[in-house]
Amino acid sequence: MNTDIVLILAQDGLVNAAVYALAAIAIVLVYAVTRIVFVPQGEFVAYGALTFAGLLSGVVPTTAWLMLGGAIAICVIDVWKAYRGGVTSKAIVKSLAGIFYALAVVFVAWRFAPGGMSQVLAIPLTLAIMIPLGPQIYRLAFEPLAGASVLMLLIVATAVHFVMVGVGLLAFGAEGSRNPPVADFSMTLGPVLVTAQSIWVIVASLAAIVALWLFFGLTLRGRALRAVAVNRVGAKLVGIRGKHAGRLTFALAAGIGTTCGILISPVTTIYYDTGFLIGLKGFVAAIIGGLASYPLAAAGALLVGILESYSSFWASAYKEVIVFTLIIPVLLCRSLRGIHFEEE
Repeated sequence: MNTDIVLILAQDGLVNAAVYALAAIAIVLVYAVTRIVFVPQGEFVAYGALTFAGLLSGVVPTTAWLMLGGAIAICVIDVWKAYRGGVTSKAIVKSLAGIFYALAVVFVAWRFAPGGMSQVLAIPLTLAIMIPLGPQIYRLAFEPLAGASVLMLLIVATAVHFVMVGVGLLAFGAEGSRNPPVADFSMTLGPVLVTAQSIWVIVASLAAIVALWLFFGLTLRGRALRAVAVNRVGAKLVGIRGKHAGRLTFALAAGIGTTCGILISPVTTIYYDTGFLIGLKGFVAAIIGGLASYPLAAAGALLVGILESYSSFWASAYKEVIVFTLIIPVLLCRSLRGIHFEEE
């Protein structure tokens, strides 16, 4: 291996690490606020990439209809709870507003998608379709089990993962999609050919991380999420509702996952089940961060991306094994140094 190959592999590793960092931060966020090890985080990546591809190719994505169906299902549940005296009329109004929002997004997709959309229009529409799916999944699958054990929530998350993979196969088919790059610009830095897409992935990921940092540090809702993550009972005592924090957290997770999908779709072909591996590598990075530290999770993602890149050169057939083996010494070290306690 000469210096040229080292630099080229480092560039590939940085691009992959930027995507894994976003996935890891989303997994840490969901676990810190809701105690859910969110296995299906990678499905948001695949759904987002394939929704984006559908809009670019002139097809109304099935995820738009899924979002509308989820909004209707939640409204029906709230109406039934209101009939039983479980929710207020304010909740019904919010459910109806969700249906109107979904109808508006579906209309925009139906009106403008045929014939193909530009990337400038397809990106916000993809986010508008995908972000509501996060709170809807939380409402339907996890909110009724908010007080359950971590193991029970993990089992439900695994079941949601399999459901989303199956729905993804029905919605998008077995064929993969690869979107065009943002720009065809490229430049040479020494022996390394740097493409505009590589720069776009790294810059957009860093911008998303900075935006999240500002959100958690400067906004009331971000501080509320931090309070729930630090002390769930204390946050509840001061009036921060756990279910609202969970819905907002899942909305952020869906937005982050969709952003990952949009960024990585021009780099590699995305299939309906591609997100699982991306989510697992994000999970390895999140474990390095102890499922609690965002900076350590981002550093872990950098380690995973670089290790994967160089492993693909030295032992491409075993690169996934090498990356996932990284989790063993991390868990062993944390097990030996950490304080053990029994969950209530």
